[in-house]
Amino acid sequence: MAILINEKTRILVQGITGREAATFTKDMMDYGSKVVAGVTPGKQGQEVHGIPVYDTVKEAVEKQKANAAVVSVPPAFAKDAVMEAADGGLSPIACLTERIPKRDVIEMVAYADLKGVKIIGPNSPGVISPSKKAKLGFLGGNNPERAFRPGHIGVVSRSGGMCTEVANLISNAGMGISTAIGMGGDAVVGSTYLDYFPLFEQDPETHAVVLFCEPGGTKEDVLAEWLPGHFTKPVVAFFGGKFVDSMPGMRFGHASVIVRPGSGAVRDKTRLFQQAGVRVVEVYSDIPKALREMLQERGKKAGKGKSAPREKSRPAKPKVKKIKKAKKTKKAGKKR
Repeated sequence: MAILINEKTRILVQGITGREAATFTKDMMDYGSKVVAGVTPGKQGQEVHGIPVYDTVKEAVEKQKANAAVVSVPPAFAKDAVMEAADGGLSPIACLTERIPKRDVIEMVAYADLKGVKIIGPNSPGVISPSKKAKLGFLGGNNPERAFRPGHIGVVSRSGGMCTEVANLISNAGMGISTAIGMGGDAVVGSTYLDYFPLFEQDPETHAVVLFCEPGGTKEDVLAEWLPGHFTKPVVAFFGGKFVDSMPGMRFGHASVIVRPGSGAVRDKTRLFQQAGVRVVEVYSDIPKALREMLQERGKKAGKGKSAPREKSRPAKPKVKKIKKAKKTKKAGKKR
């Protein structure tokens, strides 16, 4: 089942004639994703890897029946591109563009909400569902099978690069990925943990979820408050950039990685996660071990529940005693 995208997703790439977009479009097609159209104003009639290019999203949707979009355009045009995709009813919209002005992001996210469509990003590498051979964006590059093997673990990461690293770690441990999402590293993003977790809860192919988290913001705090009573599957989290706690007011890496006095510190997020039942690992390589332990614990609890009625009768104990007595008698007879 996976979430967000599957083998039936028909993808439109906005900015497809750009160098980077043309490259990841080919990678998506080679992986098995159904890229059906591209949009670059003024270049209608061209083709990129055999994909027809249109001037507008509206025409591309009408002629190619696209239902999802990847936005890879310069920052100044990103808001208009996302809004045009939202007008076309495309969802999800994976916005890969970074350095979009914050006001533009706020406006396009609000517009998408009004239209009832989901934005992944901006500043996101996209989303991938290995069992469906479907991806939006550039996760995994031209060899996604190496890191993203089919399995039952969902991944949500605030870091694009670490999304692939976490998936690779899990896949090499023999567990594999149901759906992996690069949430986006900007302070304002279209969808947060709270948008993805209800989907993971409903997905029978997802047995647990791993989070790669960062300092700054309240995304983890809000999730920790929501989890109890709403999410029943194991959750493992790792925080990168713990050193930021000791340097309040400084920004590192992503725009959202900034700790202010009383807000955004890893120690506070860790405490809230632990109170909500999330296993927070201190060492990145411990993620697979924590996953196995939590999945085994869940399996053992279910097993004990099923076997409880059998424990009352205990038929085996009297048989063992009788056999022991018979053996002692035989040995004594041999000595005599």
